[in-house]
Amino acid sequence: MTTPATNKPAVTKLMAGNHALAEGAVQAGCDAYFGYPITPQNEVPEYMAKRMAEEGRVFLQSESELAAISMVMGAAVTGKRVMTTSSSPGISLMQEGISFLCGCELPAVLANVVRGGPGLGNIAAAQSDYFQSVKGGGHGDYRLLVIAPASVQEMFDFVFWAFDLAFKYRNPALILTDGLIGQMMEPVTFREPTWPRATPVSFDCSDWALTGARGRPPRSIKSLYLGDGVLEAHNAKLQAKYARAMAEEVRYEAVETDDADLVFVAYGICARVCRETLARLRAQGVKAGLLRPLTLWPFPSAWLAEHAARFAHIMVVELSCGQMIEDVQLAVGNRCPVSFYGRTGGGIVTCQELTTVARERIGTTVAA
Repeated sequence: MTTPATNKPAVTKLMAGNHALAEGAVQAGCDAYFGYPITPQNEVPEYMAKRMAEEGRVFLQSESELAAISMVMGAAVTGKRVMTTSSSPGISLMQEGISFLCGCELPAVLANVVRGGPGLGNIAAAQSDYFQSVKGGGHGDYRLLVIAPASVQEMFDFVFWAFDLAFKYRNPALILTDGLIGQMMEPVTFREPTWPRATPVSFDCSDWALTGARGRPPRSIKSLYLGDGVLEAHNAKLQAKYARAMAEEVRYEAVETDDADLVFVAYGICARVCRETLARLRAQGVKAGLLRPLTLWPFPSAWLAEHAARFAHIMVVELSCGQMIEDVQLAVGNRCPVSFYGRTGGGIVTCQELTTVARERIGTTVAA
């Protein structure tokens, strides 16, 4: 298996988010990439076509998204580090294959550069694939490990983390980002990240990978279990694994929440807008904070449940009609009022409008 380069001097370069994601995959040791073009993630397969060839690794543009996810499965059974990327409608086409990957307990990294929907929608940034990502968009009882970068640097860093998670749990890990972060350009420092990577992680797949049965008994990897009670036992095994991930892998960033009256909950590009907005609000005398989930699944529900009673208001900000808010409401219960603010169809939340709305809502809450 290819291993990432280490002990190299750090290099900083101005890059687009999609290119940073692709370079992160190369430097994280991705052995094979399979993908199909769709806007706004086209720069990923374009970049990978060149870089994977330079590294002597596998790149293949498939004939469709269904073919791409099937190729991912075929390569993943060998224990290699395998990746695919797409945008919303393409990820929808992959759902059956993603369910198979989970049922077969195969590690793989997926990335969704989200665009507007439903249907073909448009090619502008959105966060409306949250339900599909964290609830399991395909059939059966399974979970994806879902992480959400908020910068071009994190587009690079989080690929290392995603491969760690995928191999630690023998389960697909999904990087959920959006067209804005994918297209924007920022400085990226190339170095092997140390946080928030999952530890300990072993990339030794010798006890399960299908690499030919020479010198050992033959193996099989499958998701079809027809014997009485066998599938139920398999599902119990999967659920135990997901419970371990919930206990060990929750990551979040809490910004100025210790004394906050109003707390934004946002991920990805919306978290960046909220961070600037809370600075503006504090300058105006409003104590605002931010909870930014880095893992969308497992979700930081325990943090919200523990701290919600201290806040006057929680405001969930998303580029959707309101999806993550359901997980926030489940965690908060009746400890604190929770409201939603979002934009769809390519509309981007601005600091100015968010400042106005936040002041109105905290004013109403305090007055009540």
